[in-house]
Amino acid sequence: MELQEIFNRLWKDYTTQNPSTRKVHDLFLEEGENVVNDHIAFRTFGHPSVGIDKLAGIFLQNHYILKGEYRFEQKKLFARHYEHETDKTAPRVFISELLPGEFSGYLQQVVGDWIAAIPAQDLQSDELIFRGNLSGMPSYDIYEKLRHESEYAAWLYVHGFRANHFTVSVNHLTKFNSVQKVNGFLKSKGFLLNDGGGEIQGTPAELLEQSSIKAGMVAIHFKEGAFEVPGCYYEFARRYPEPDGILYSGFIAKSADKIFESTNFYKK
Repeated sequence: MELQEIFNRLWKDYTTQNPSTRKVHDLFLEEGENVVNDHIAFRTFGHPSVGIDKLAGIFLQNHYILKGEYRFEQKKLFARHYEHETDKTAPRVFISELLPGEFSGYLQQVVGDWIAAIPAQDLQSDELIFRGNLSGMPSYDIYEKLRHESEYAAWLYVHGFRANHFTVSVNHLTKFNSVQKVNGFLKSKGFLLNDGGGEIQGTPAELLEQSSIKAGMVAIHFKEGAFEVPGCYYEFARRYPEPDGILYSGFIAKSADKIFESTNFYKK
């Protein structure tokens, strides 16, 4: 599958399931901005059948290479980011995985059952990243129990394999050329910002500033009925030059740690 087709397919699913993300994108276009995607992110469980290496395969086949690794001690996650070998305009790819072995036996059992329910042909497919939740209708009771241990696990249990966020490159904006301006614009349009640890993560000194909106609430059919839970969100990133003048291209673990909380459950 060609790279542009991959991103187009992911974008269509992302905006179809999460109308608020399309609204953000269109608001910037209406302001005459050029919306460039800085990076896209995926979540999975640390298991040989569905782990980072599995999800990265389709990108490695399209000339992406590993550029960084990250550990999140508090949330018990591991992550890698990839960049295209030659095309510097291609979005970065960030893939994280939850480490089930560091959680309770209950969570490990749920994850094991969730993975075991995925059809073998899907596990063997290079297109797993497009497939969403392949493990059948989720239980709201299980979702709630997972949330007490890990919001990340609860989100993944419900939504499965899909892009959990795209990211507007603030470097490519003109009218809203700072994260502060972006945040002010979004708040004026009624969007809720993820403010865990502050509305802006990172500093110019760290060469990366990031912010994000809270994931919009989406209706999901659970075994117990229909409930609204957080879906996907939109992120905004501004990168600063390193001493050689080239923009910093990596990620900061302590900032990403807070960005993960964009999908935490909240009351509207």
